[in-house]
Amino acid sequence: MIQWTIRTILWFMGHVYVYLDSFLKYETEVIVGRKISDDFQQMSRQELCNHIEDRFNLPHNSFWNLESTQKIRLGCQLARDWKGRYK
Repeated sequence: MIQWTIRTILWFMGHVYVYLDSFLKYETEVIVGRKISDDFQQMSRQELCNHIEDRFNLPHNSFWNLESTQKIRLGCQLARDWKGRYK
């Protein structure tokens, strides 16, 4: 029951976060010293998640629906797997 309660609160807070975050302006051209492609600069959060799903053959909305830490963890694993293929 406690897990359900925590997940419900986080789900609600996540939606509030995404809504409020849409009003903030972020650097999009260069992030941590890396030039970001023009197409990525124009994409919304949802579109960026969809791109990752398409690129790595993940189910639709699976990346979008992950919690933030899960997204980071999966992203790290995908980067490691990708790097291992192209050494």
